[in-house]
Amino acid sequence: MSPTTTPSPAPVAAPAAPSSNKGAKRSLMSSLMDATALLRSASFKEDSYVAAALPASELRALADLKALLATHPDPISIWGVPLNPQSQSPPPAAAADGTTTTTGPVDERADVVLLKFLRARDFRVRDAHAMLLRCAAWRAEFGADAVLDEDLGFKDLEGVVAYMHGWDREGHPVCYNAYGVFKDRDMYERVFGDGERLARFLRWRVQVMERGVRALSLRPGGVNAIIQVTDLKDMPKRELRAASNQILSLFQDNYPEMVARKVFINVPWYFSVLFSMISPFLTERTKSKFVIAREGNVAETLYKFIRPELVPVQYGGLSRAGDLENGPPKPASEFTIKGGEKVFLEIDGIEAGATITWDLVVGGWDLEYGAEYVPAAEESYTLCVEKTRMVPATAEEPVHNAFTAKEAGKMVLSIDNSGSRKRKVAAYRYFVRKPSV
Repeated sequence: MSPTTTPSPAPVAAPAAPSSNKGAKRSLMSSLMDATALLRSASFKEDSYVAAALPASELRALADLKALLATHPDPISIWGVPLNPQSQSPPPAAAADGTTTTTGPVDERADVVLLKFLRARDFRVRDAHAMLLRCAAWRAEFGADAVLDEDLGFKDLEGVVAYMHGWDREGHPVCYNAYGVFKDRDMYERVFGDGERLARFLRWRVQVMERGVRALSLRPGGVNAIIQVTDLKDMPKRELRAASNQILSLFQDNYPEMVARKVFINVPWYFSVLFSMISPFLTERTKSKFVIAREGNVAETLYKFIRPELVPVQYGGLSRAGDLENGPPKPASEFTIKGGEKVFLEIDGIEAGATITWDLVVGGWDLEYGAEYVPAAEESYTLCVEKTRMVPATAEEPVHNAFTAKEAGKMVLSIDNSGSRKRKVAAYRYFVRKPSV
C-alpha cells in the first residue's frame, strides 16, 4: 500500500491490518482529524501590537506615554530597545530656528515594549510610566543586560529546572519549569541554603528569562511573548515559597506581558480545587491564559499547543536534549487512538538494502506495541522486528529503533489500545536511508 499524505510535512502512512488480524481498527486519517480538533479548544487570543488594530483610546495612551518619556534628559532602553528620543540614532533634527524637534521613537520595537507596560497597568499612562522607569532602574542595578554572559554555576540545572526548549505552533518560544528535583534535601540546601545562594539562583532564573526575551522579535505582527510550562510534580511548595514569591515578583514588575500562555502540568488535585476557588476573582483575560492539566493528560494538553517533535520526551514528546542544536527537527505525524482500538501504521515502498529508522510515542502509553517487516515478495516470510510488548504508563522514552531491509517491502507498526477505554494522543516519524550504490 502506498503511503497517503496529510498537511503535515512528514510522510504519513495509512494504517492497515494484516489479513490475519481481525481486531478493531480505524483509519489514521480519522485519527488525525481527531487530533486536529483538539487544537480548537484554546480560547485565548493574544493582544495585537499592530497600530491599525488598536482602538483609539490605546493609541492615545501610547502617544501620551511617548510624550512623557520625551521629557527625560537621559536615554532609556529596555531589552536593547531605545524608548525615548534621547536614545535614538540619528539624533533629533534641528529646525531653522536652532531648536530640535522630536516625533517620538523611530524604532518600531519601541511601540511593542511601551504597549506591554501600558497593558500591565490597564493603559493608565502615569502608572505605566512609573513602572517602566522602575524596570529600567532595576535592570541597570541588577546588570540584566550582561547576565546572559555569566556562568552562575548551575550547569546541572540546565534542561532540568528552568530552560528554553523549542517553540509552540504559533512560533512562541517555550520555557519549561520543573522544581521537583528540590524535594531532595541536599539539592535544596545546595541551591537555596542561604541568602547568597538564593540570590544567585534568582539571577540564574532571570538569565533563563532573558534568553526567552532574546528569542522574541518585539516587532508589530511578530512573536512578542513566550509560553511558560510549569511542572508541579513533586514540587516542595512550602520550601520553595520564598524563591517562588521572589521570582513571581521580579517577573511581574520587570517582564510585563511577556507570557502569552501559562500551562500547568502534572497538577495535583488540591491545585485544581484552589484554582476553582480563586477563579471568580480573576479576569477572563487572565484565566484565558491558564491551562491546567492533571497527571496523565500531559501529552494531550501539550500537543494542543506544541508539536510533538518539540515536546521533551519526559512529557510525552519526541524531543531529546540537544535535538534542536542543529536546527528544526523533522516534523512528526500526529494521530489519536480511541479506547478499545488497534491501529496499524504502514511504511511502504522500502527498497532492498535500505535502512529505516522510526520514533513513536503515545501519551500515557499503557498499551501494546510491536513492529514487523512484510516483504513484497509473496514467497517471503514476515519478520518480527520488535516483539509485541506492553509499554507501561511510566515509560519516559519514545520508541526508537532501526531496521535494514534485505528485500523490498514495508514496515508495519502496531499500537493496541484495546485494553483501555481512554483515548490517547500519539505521534510518529520515520527516516529511510537508501542503500549505497
